Amino acid sequence: MSFSNVYEDPDRAASYARLEFPGTYYLAYRDLPEILGDGAGRLALDFGCGTGRSTRFIAGLGFDVVGVDIATEMLEQARQIDPGGDYRLALDGDLTRLGSERFDVVVAVFTFDNIPGLDRKVSILEQLAERLEAKGRIVILVSSPDIYTNEWSSFTTSAFPENRDAKSGDLVRIVMRDVEDGRAVEDVVCTDEDYRTVFADAGLRVVDVAQPLGRDDEPFDWISEIEIAAWTIYALEK
Repeated sequence: MSFSNVYEDPDRAASYARLEFPGTYYLAYRDLPEILGDGAGRLALDFGCGTGRSTRFIAGLGFDVVGVDIATEMLEQARQIDPGGDYRLALDGDLTRLGSERFDVVVAVFTFDNIPGLDRKVSILEQLAERLEAKGRIVILVSSPDIYTNEWSSFTTSAFPENRDAKSGDLVRIVMRDVEDGRAVEDVVCTDEDYRTVFADAGLRVVDVAQPLGRDDEPFDWISEIEIAAWTIYALEK
């Protein structure tokens, strides 16, 4: 499988650009401020920034942020929404356009869901690790395998029972409820065990793991979110 982005499509990009933090997506971002800390005076790289939702979120924590993505359609949307932002194209994950810049934190929200092959994941993480300052940290948020076999406030997988038989590295499909574009999205499922192997092979150690669950006092109609984690957040250091 090639390193691709399903949002290299004007209709998908426009639909995704209007998405903020509803339902299950809220849980993806809820705990990031505590994990990332105060960004004042710190430089962040948002790897796989898409239309800039995560970039703007990180900037709101005080970081100076550079967003990179492989999808020109997504970057065009990001620049329209946030003309003052720093958004750059990174074809096939190539980070050479960043020059010699180094970062206090590298964030990748959902990005690794679309990177096929464990070796490719290792290669990308090695490149990102080279961009870290001495005490820098990589924070990646990925979809738990459970997201592809359950129903959620923001997602449905009921049309894809074959997801239940998917092994790590297989393609899985899911439909987002919170966007106008109802076409299924294809992701690459990856287990916690395989991610931990990837991190070790890239010379990174796991310093923290979070699997955010929904709470009864939150203003969303949770379906599976209170009992099953849709997301896993890994904090990594060299």
